[in-house]
Amino acid sequence: MDLATLIGILGAFGFVIASMVTSGGIGVFINVPSLLIVIGGSLFVVMMKYNLGQFFGAVKVAIKAFMFKLDKPDELIEQCTSMADAARKGGFLALEEAQISNSFMQKGIDMLVDGHDGEMVRTALEKDIDLTAERHKIGVGIFKAMGDVAPAMGMIGTLIGLVAMLQAMDDPKTIGPSMAVALLTTLYGAMIANMIAIPIADKLSLRMEEEILNRNLIMDAVLAIQDGQNPRVIESFLKSYLSEKKRGEASAEGE
Repeated sequence: MDLATLIGILGAFGFVIASMVTSGGIGVFINVPSLLIVIGGSLFVVMMKYNLGQFFGAVKVAIKAFMFKLDKPDELIEQCTSMADAARKGGFLALEEAQISNSFMQKGIDMLVDGHDGEMVRTALEKDIDLTAERHKIGVGIFKAMGDVAPAMGMIGTLIGLVAMLQAMDDPKTIGPSMAVALLTTLYGAMIANMIAIPIADKLSLRMEEEILNRNLIMDAVLAIQDGQNPRVIESFLKSYLSEKKRGEASAEGE
């Protein structure tokens, strides 16, 4: 569970709802026509930009903003160094029984065991990385599109409310409801964009960068193992993927 995402979204809505309650009650800020215009309209407009599979798959992608298990780079380096040592002592076949939980690393090691040349391994792994990035970009794009469309739908709702209000100026009873639609659609659009869609898109972009970084680390490790480089050299090379702080901690542990 990503606590930053959960705390962030709960905190943001908590403060907004608290402000609504202290400003006259939550009921004043609930308007069904406004919700229909913004939520329904935004969803269908975004659907137009993608195919149905990509659109409905966005729900599954959004879960990664809250729940996402990613291998720690320092743990990957430790595992890669161990496998490099095993390969140096017993050849690539010694890696056949290695317990590997990361599917991308397993793919690379399997290619080594099967005897593929370095160029083939690099091409296959780079292709995998590119396709993974493309899949992530679709999910990010859907939520960014929602962030763009929701305020626009809010503005459309505002115009609808203003037109309805101006057409019924002779009936004071209709001015209030029409003005509510006009203002609340703008509010809903801004909330959906800035409190849900854009933050999720940004968090998914971060997840993509972290996963791509890990996969590049693994690819470099696999190719170094194939070249028969010294495990200590491989470990030192892979530590370049760590932050300065992590490198210092890893060096201290090694000593």
